[in-house]
Amino acid sequence: MKKLLLTIAILLPLIGTAQKATKPEIARYQQLAKAVTIIRDNYGVPHIYAQTDAQVVFGLMYTQCEDNFKGIEKNYLYQLGRQSEVEGEGTLYTDVQLQMIADSADAIKDYKASPLWFRKLMDAFADGINYYLYKHPEVRPTVFKHYEPWYALMFTDGSVAATITGGLSLQENAKFYGANGPDMGKIKMPKAKTLQEEMDEREWGSNGFAIAPKLSKSGHAMLYINPHVPFYFRSEVQLVSNEGLNVYGAVTWGQFFVYQGFNQHCGWMHTSSNADVADLYAEKVTKKDGKWFYEYDGQLKPVTERKLSIKVKQGGQIVAKTFTGYSTHHGPVLGARNGKWLALRNDNRSYPALLESWLITKANTFAEYKKAMEIGHNATNNTVYADDQGNIAFWYGNFMPKRDPKLDWTQPVDGSTSATEWQGLHKQSEIVTVFNPATGWIQNCNATPYASSGASSPGKTKYPAYMAPDGQNYRGVRAVDLFTNAPKMSMDEMIGKGYDKYLALFDVLLPKLFAAYDAAPEEAKTALQEPVRILRDWDKRSAINSVATTLGFEWGTRMMQLLPRAKSSEEGTYQTERIESMLKTVTQKQLLDELTAAIASLQTRYGGWRQPWGDINRYQRPANGVFDDSAPSIAVGQVSSLFGQLPSFVSRPVNTKKRYGYSGNSFIAAIEFGPKVKAKSIMTGGQSFDATSRHFTDQAEGYLTGQFKDVLFYKADVLKHAERTYHP
Repeated sequence: MKKLLLTIAILLPLIGTAQKATKPEIARYQQLAKAVTIIRDNYGVPHIYAQTDAQVVFGLMYTQCEDNFKGIEKNYLYQLGRQSEVEGEGTLYTDVQLQMIADSADAIKDYKASPLWFRKLMDAFADGINYYLYKHPEVRPTVFKHYEPWYALMFTDGSVAATITGGLSLQENAKFYGANGPDMGKIKMPKAKTLQEEMDEREWGSNGFAIAPKLSKSGHAMLYINPHVPFYFRSEVQLVSNEGLNVYGAVTWGQFFVYQGFNQHCGWMHTSSNADVADLYAEKVTKKDGKWFYEYDGQLKPVTERKLSIKVKQGGQIVAKTFTGYSTHHGPVLGARNGKWLALRNDNRSYPALLESWLITKANTFAEYKKAMEIGHNATNNTVYADDQGNIAFWYGNFMPKRDPKLDWTQPVDGSTSATEWQGLHKQSEIVTVFNPATGWIQNCNATPYASSGASSPGKTKYPAYMAPDGQNYRGVRAVDLFTNAPKMSMDEMIGKGYDKYLALFDVLLPKLFAAYDAAPEEAKTALQEPVRILRDWDKRSAINSVATTLGFEWGTRMMQLLPRAKSSEEGTYQTERIESMLKTVTQKQLLDELTAAIASLQTRYGGWRQPWGDINRYQRPANGVFDDSAPSIAVGQVSSLFGQLPSFVSRPVNTKKRYGYSGNSFIAAIEFGPKVKAKSIMTGGQSFDATSRHFTDQAEGYLTGQFKDVLFYKADVLKHAERTYHP
């Protein structure tokens, strides 16, 4: 297949220049800026006030740029498939894949067809960024010199990563779109990650809890928001207009809606969903007269072709590489297996998704929130909900195609027949939902919804298998244990449950280890006698001064590497089942050998295996992004949520001996919906990205210990704690 058509070296500077603005643009920016008031509180959180929603959006984007313009640009380089202009060849096929999945031409059409009121929001989104660049010529964009309003329609529901199913890998995309083409010999294929690398990098999900009035000491519903994402991934903000907007929470860099948060009446937490919302179609293709065709219901249909021009940084030049992208009516072709092309049907980018994301922030009742949800185009999230009327609710997914339940949708389906077509979308009343459960609580930790409310959980036999995998993880196991028959709790006690550091995975792993040790010959026990004793005495809670935590983490990580790779993303959610299956086949020798290897590794790396966890597991926020063992850092007691701990702190050595956190708990909030909203929150490190600011790490200790700050939701309280008041 000759898919690479052209390679041209373009002599362009690699560093962008400051944005120039026309007089009409400057006048518009300045008029908007005068209408917006920003109050930074004593933690640097921006509270943005204006007459209209559009003015508030303008102020929001300006403050995002103030805090982290690089984060905005990074996200749009990804969403628009233009990372290679900065990163080079390593992201080339990611860009190919992304440009195939989301066509910017469609986003432009959606923008032009949007109602005027919504176009104003997108216009304000672009104006806020462009005004910042105009006012700050010292900021040098790497690629985008001018942000367009339609960019917002390339990034529509809060999740950064595109949804791809069926286990389709980037290597398959690269092989299909270029590895065998002309002039590709010098381009490196993306390297497949090892299982250990996947374990190090993967985000193991988020936690959302909703507590009904019957379980709340105050008699009011409560919500716990706890996403697990890369550190510093979102900002904390409040948006207030005279058009009914008054929302507080976390905003993903480059988006203009609160992704996870609350208003004066309702709150919502999105957890990443494992619902099957995208499918691969195996297309039977043939070539006639130099053109590609695919079979469909006994006929040949022409494959759609689209030219992609992707610029790639190579040394001191930008090189343009042009590809021919292929699509069928099912969607873009992203790879091939067994002689068939794989086309992806998905809803990764859509106007309705962005509209839904905005409207939920303005919902004042359960009915209004539900109406916004019924747009049904959030393709990546579950939702845990609570409100001031005492309602709690849970939706597993949102966008949900109707399909033949007899087919296995976790694998590619036959694209040559209409029998595999989607049959429209499910109504929200048809998806897995929980509303005001008798147990009085809801939890979702990215696992099965069929254990979301204990005895009040929905029954899985009522739903097709594609709607929700029945896979459980150890965070889910622990959350169910914590809430089942729990006494009434305060907001602080709910936060305490969210920071519970019990490692539920070891309830399963350690008994197998101890049995193997007890059955081993006496001569084999000598070297392991003290480590096994320490693990026997361990309460399975991670802690700074705990040697057992270090031993458990090192040995447990090695045991995880014995798991076979999941055959699909859905199978990957069955953590408890896969662990139990592995333990049925693992030998006693393997169990002890992995502990011996863990001890030897600690001995080699640290000069001794008796290492308290906090001595090697650290929090550090270096100004230059480079971790340094000789620089100040803070001991951390948490571990990755992979081990069943509800809070997450994913760490690894980065050219260092010690481990440093880079992902896990981020913006966290607890809300109580009484006559007045009461809330507390905490962020990783702090609001500012300026290392000289006191807000760079002023929340670090509270973040690590679970000591949250009070949220300033009402303007009178904001004014009492105002640090700076200004217009953009």
